[in-house]
Amino acid sequence: MPSPRPFQQRLLRQLVGTLSGQRPAAPVSRRSQRAVLAEQTVRGVLELAVRLGETLLSLGSAAAEVTETIERVCRAYGIEVQVDLTFTSILVVHDGSEDSPSVSVLRVVASRSADYERLARVTTLVTAITDGSPEVRVADTVDSSTARDEARQQFEDAHERLDAILVQPHRYRRSVVTLTLAVMAAGVAILLGGGPLIVLLAALTTAAIDGVNQLLGRWGLPAFFQQIAGAALATGVAVLLLAVVPQLPVEFAVLPPALVVASGVVVLLAGLSFVGAADDAINGFPITAGGRLLEVGLLTLGIVVGIAAVLDGARTLGVELVLVDSYARPWPASVQVLGAGIAAGAWALSSHTPPRPALVAALTGAGAWVASDALSGLGAAPLLASAVPAIVIGLLGETLAERWRVPAVVTTACGIVPLLPGLTLYRGVLDLTSGRGPEGGIELLLQAGMIAIGLAGGVTLGRIAYRRLRTPVVRAVAPVRARRSPHPEPAPTAEEPLARTGTMPIISTIGVTEPTEDDLAGGAAAAKD
Repeated sequence: MPSPRPFQQRLLRQLVGTLSGQRPAAPVSRRSQRAVLAEQTVRGVLELAVRLGETLLSLGSAAAEVTETIERVCRAYGIEVQVDLTFTSILVVHDGSEDSPSVSVLRVVASRSADYERLARVTTLVTAITDGSPEVRVADTVDSSTARDEARQQFEDAHERLDAILVQPHRYRRSVVTLTLAVMAAGVAILLGGGPLIVLLAALTTAAIDGVNQLLGRWGLPAFFQQIAGAALATGVAVLLLAVVPQLPVEFAVLPPALVVASGVVVLLAGLSFVGAADDAINGFPITAGGRLLEVGLLTLGIVVGIAAVLDGARTLGVELVLVDSYARPWPASVQVLGAGIAAGAWALSSHTPPRPALVAALTGAGAWVASDALSGLGAAPLLASAVPAIVIGLLGETLAERWRVPAVVTTACGIVPLLPGLTLYRGVLDLTSGRGPEGGIELLLQAGMIAIGLAGGVTLGRIAYRRLRTPVVRAVAPVRARRSPHPEPAPTAEEPLARTGTMPIISTIGVTEPTEDDLAGGAAAAKD
């Protein structure tokens, strides 16, 4: 069909324009320009806060610390938010106000890794944002283009600083990390009473475990199977000793195979978030705690499976599974304390901690071992001998975090390394697979679990105790800080919330009188009209 002529097209357009209606003088349902401008600024604040929270959660911070950080950053810019945090995601919601609609931002935590130097840098960035009292707040940006540009520049600067932290290379090369893990295993062997040959075997075995796990990780194998492989490799070395030592002119007390396995198991256990799981559970984050506990339990089960599989195979091949209860212990007590410090400090270095905080972690681990050994010498149960030093570690971690800017997780996660129940776990599995009956093995495994619970709960209790002891000081200086703030907050009225819960604002009723009968009658008449 031929197209209409140009004259006919122009005539048709004029006719349509004549018959069409005009734009309404009072637009309906059009968004306010103030709301649009406020939403842009609010979203910028939320995106910055959520990125910081995501980074902290992926680096091992507890859920309570992540939630507090997000709220502090948002509050520094003058907005209140609600945070919903799980093991793998963060949701931050701003309920809206007169000038801004409700805004929500969701981030998914894709991966986790221990990098305490990066964690310290992010913590420093958060402190700079919150303690610096940003000169521009969301309320200032609604009517001022200059304030909006300044706020946008502040967000961009903060994002650039965070990007610089995230893309920087690790402090140590991977080969250095493997070396520090080997040194850590050697320190564990020393504090458990192993001789020079056992110390060397433990270090070499752990280096081999780390190499195998790196290879499996490049293949995309999950951490559960890496734990199985690592535990199986350490147990394989112990089985080899069980088969060879009877042919040598030495006794098992001089060359105990269990210490090789125990050293490797402690290295595998050190990477698990016992303390983080307990902290989340105690501080009211059950979903996050459940996720962490499931991960810890599954990875610990991987260690048990790896040990049990190799021991069962060795028993099938006719290797006698000997459980040695006494060792030669060639080192004096002072050397064992040094081994505890080496283990804690080496784990800190393997997590990319700078030398100074690593030294603090080493001293903390050595002190924890001395306290635990002293309590055991006084007849304390293993649970008590582990929980009491853990409480002190929790207190010390919070103190150093505030005064020396050392992240608390460095002191707590590394300080408990010498107390991890690697030897107890191995002996329990060995007793189960040796055919001597399950009673002793189950008891040892339960004891290992109780020690882990004591360590995690003790650290959390120590951190909570420090915060409670510090609360009166904070209350005393709070009015001074409020007077110094460049953005003083007005006193709440009956129409403003004094506090916010997870759902509805809590409104103050101070100064609000009860309605009289005349008021009620007038209200009913108005309703009828």
